[in-house]
Parts: sequence; C-alpha cells; structure tokens
Amino acid sequence: MSHVDASLPSIQYDWRAEFKRLEGAYAPSTIRAYYTDIESYLHWCAAAGRAPLPGSIETVCEYLMEQGPKFAPSTVRRRLYAIRKAHRLLRLPDPTYDEEINLTFRRIRRGKLARPRQAKGMTREYLDQFLAVQPDTPWGVRNKAMLSLGYDLLARRSELVALTVDDIEFRADGTLRVLIRRNKADPAGLGRVAFTSQRTGRLVSDWLKWRNAGYAPLFCPIYQGRPLDRSLSDTTLRRLIKSTAKNAGLDPQDVADFSGHSMRVGAAQDLLRAGHDTAAIMRAGGWKTTNVLVRYLENAEHNVWA
Repeated sequence: MSHVDASLPSIQYDWRAEFKRLEGAYAPSTIRAYYTDIESYLHWCAAAGRAPLPGSIETVCEYLMEQGPKFAPSTVRRRLYAIRKAHRLLRLPDPTYDEEINLTFRRIRRGKLARPRQAKGMTREYLDQFLAVQPDTPWGVRNKAMLSLGYDLLARRSELVALTVDDIEFRADGTLRVLIRRNKADPAGLGRVAFTSQRTGRLVSDWLKWRNAGYAPLFCPIYQGRPLDRSLSDTTLRRLIKSTAKNAGLDPQDVADFSGHSMRVGAAQDLLRAGHDTAAIMRAGGWKTTNVLVRYLENAEHNVWA
C-alpha cells in the first residue's frame, strides 16, 4: 500500500493497522480504494489545518463539497464510506451519519446533471475485429482466449482475471462450462455458472496448450516469452482492450470509449438485439438489479426497435 508522506500531520490513530482487519472480508480492490480515499481525506485535512480523526461534521462536509466538482458522485460517495469505515474501525465518534452529511451529498449529486459516461460495447462485430488483429505470438494466443471468453461470460474484468484452471470444464461439444466464483454483487462467493461458444473453447484450449499446465491462474503474465505463475491485473486487461481497439484502426474517440467493462456491455447489447428479455440477460450476466443493465442496453435499443 502507498504511504502518507511526511507533509501530513502527526495522527494519533494508526488507521492502517485497523484497516488490515478488512483483509479477507472485502475484495482487495475495495481495500485498495479505501486506502486511496483515506489518504485523499488526510491530505485535504492537512492542507486545511483540520483534525481528520475524529473528524467533525463540518470538516467532512467541506471535504465532500471540495471533492464534488472534481469527481463523479459515485466516487464522492465511496470516499464518504471510507471516512465512515475509518471512524468505525477506530471506534471513534462517527460524523458521517449526521443529516447535514446527507444533505451535502444530495447537493453534490444534484449538481452533477450530466449522465454517467457509458463504456462502448465490445459487440460481436468488434470482438471479431479484435481477434483478427492479435499477433501470432504467445501474447496473441492469450489475448484471443481472454477477449473471447470475457465476451461469452459477460464478465467483469475482475472476474475474468480471477479465473483459475479449476474453474473451467471442457465439454464434449467443444464448449466450456465456467464457474465464476465471486464478484462485487456476490460477496459470499456463491458464484454463477456460464457457458461459452465452441470458438472460445478452441481459443482457450490453444492458450492452455502453450502455457505451463501446472499453473493455477487461467490467464497469466508472459515475460520474455515465458508464462509467470500469477494472475493478470485487471489494469492489464483494460489496457489490452484499448490498445486492441487502436490496432484495429478504430476512430480515436471510439478507442477512448472502450474500457474494461466493454466486453460485458457489448455482450449484453447483442443478447438484447437477439431478442432475449431483460430477465434472461440479467441471469446471463449475474446482475441483481436492472439499474446498471438498463444503461448498458440503451445504445442497443434503437437497432432493436428501428
């Protein structure tokens, strides 16, 4: 984890020691976000000459208002939750439940009238282009398998890089049965089962034939032409999607709109175009509510009903 620099004031409470208690109870990405958000809050308090822990209602409100113009409401809300978690772990009086905090956040949210930016969907058409431009190298073999599998599973990037060899099963027809063990909507890790196309089964088989069979992670880094026995980072997957879009010769604005969510978005849009209803798409992608899914499907609606 990163460290607060020497310019921060001396703080009586060892919040890092307390945050270690979260390990195993929260996803690593959530814990990293908490660390980042608390450090942001501490830096702001240092510059403003405010006591951060315990923080006053006024201090937290001013911090949130300062963050509001810079970040999306979801980011500001996450930083509020991080401040709340720090106070609760340290068993300090928690200012974040005061009604003034709620009113402050509502002002921030109402002040952001722009719609959330939607990732561009990696639909089947784009997937075919992305697979076609992969190089004839071990990296290309891995990337083809990863992109095709991510599309078929409607996978979040964190789900895709977390897959292990034990999570996939080759079926007699050349397809795969895949157990997605855990995601942010399934903290208990009950998982969901998904199936793939024969093309994806073939591409994953090609990848596994190249890499060491004794490695647990399904997708791993490659260094100097050799696989490493560890999982890829979700950042690597995001960079892959953007660089592949660029190599496919897409418009720069389209390249900018692709993200780590593009596989999930594009596959959902294709399912809608194919005539599947919202309930079926929710089951396929493991959505618990329609809030996010509806945004994903907006760009597909015109083609369906035109």
